[in-house]
Amino acid sequence: MLRRGFLPNVGNLLAFEATARHGSVSRAAEELNLTQSAVSRQIQHLEDSLGVSLFRRSRQRVVLTDVGRMYAANVRSTLAELSDATHQAIALSGTRGVLNLAVLPTFGTRWLIPRMPEFFAQHPDVTVNFGVRLVPFDFATEPFDAAIHFGQPHWPGAVCEHLMNEEAVPVCSPAYRERENIRSPQDLTRVTLLQQSTRPTAWAEWFAVANVDLGNPLRGPRFEQFAMVAQAAAAGLGAALIPHFLIADELASGRLEILFPQKLLSSGSYYLVYPEPKAEAALVRSFRDWILDRTAQG
Repeated sequence: MLRRGFLPNVGNLLAFEATARHGSVSRAAEELNLTQSAVSRQIQHLEDSLGVSLFRRSRQRVVLTDVGRMYAANVRSTLAELSDATHQAIALSGTRGVLNLAVLPTFGTRWLIPRMPEFFAQHPDVTVNFGVRLVPFDFATEPFDAAIHFGQPHWPGAVCEHLMNEEAVPVCSPAYRERENIRSPQDLTRVTLLQQSTRPTAWAEWFAVANVDLGNPLRGPRFEQFAMVAQAAAAGLGAALIPHFLIADELASGRLEILFPQKLLSSGSYYLVYPEPKAEAALVRSFRDWILDRTAQG
């Protein structure tokens, strides 16, 4: 329960936060389109209500006290959350609800988002907000209803629905293949291998599938996302091992080409994950049914 007596005036908080950020009453006044005296009064009212000094005054400058520094950080976070909540409330006008979805960045941009018009055509009154998360998290402390996860179907307190397996293929740009004269899997032992940081053993596993000995399968530049690996390969920086479904556009346009038929089936898979208490929530169920049907189509 909120204790009303401990809730400061929002205008006073805005004046304090702007002054703390700028270290200047005059610059805060310019930002807020107020007079300097008005900002000073608001800060004074805030200090009086709290019973603490938030700034030390030194001629034309204001410097946060230790208490003021702590309070400024908390106020800034609270105002940001209030602003986000307000925007979401406005966005909800005329909608049936909002689904907050955590996605893997390349899966989201390369596979999911291009197919979302199909979902919205079936559910025109639903809003989906996208956030990025690379590793499992606690749904109780994060603002998400569901997530796209890669790995094993292990997520405490959550349901894991299998979406698809991951099959990676060796690729590079046509120009790089010609320049490096890549004609057999053995030739890849002497070229630059582009690495994806979350798949550190991928090249070693692929060379084992291709029956090729490689001294150091970890050599080469590392990238955090497959989208960056694909871009680097298309730019001619080296050869890459990338899930086939993530580079459909590059393969179709000829910016990348598959080098050899050997493929690597990952031990992990893609899953839709959602907390057990939301298993029967209408929006989660609608999205679950749609994406399971969509991945089943290939």
